[in-house]
Amino acid sequence: MEFTEIYNWFMGLGEPYGVDPIIFGSIYVGAIPIFWLAIGWLVRNIKKKRPVTGPVLLACACAISAYVYLIIVGENVPMWVYGLIVAIIVYAIYSTLNKVKQKKEELINEVSV
Repeated sequence: MEFTEIYNWFMGLGEPYGVDPIIFGSIYVGAIPIFWLAIGWLVRNIKKKRPVTGPVLLACACAISAYVYLIIVGENVPMWVYGLIVAIIVYAIYSTLNKVKQKKEELINEVSV
C-alpha cells in the first residue's frame, strides 16, 4: 500500500461526518502531553496537600477534548457513536479518578513509612 492510498483513506474518514481528521488527530495527540503534565501537577498537589480539583479537571478535559470536537462539529454522526463517546468520557473520568486515588494512597503510604 502506497503512502498516497493511506493518506486518502485517512482523509476520507471524516468526510461523511464533516470532521477534519487532521484537526481531530491533532487535538487527540496534542492533548497527551498536557494530560501527563496535569497528572504531574496532581501528584505535586497531593504531596503538598493542596487542592486537586484543577489538575483533575485538566486531565479529564484533555482525555475528552477530541471527542467534544467530534460532537460539536460532526454531522450525520450515528447515535451509536454518541453512545461510544459517552462511554469513553465516563471511562476517562473513572480512570482519572482511580489514578488520583491510587497516587494519593501511594503518597500516604510513603509518608507513613
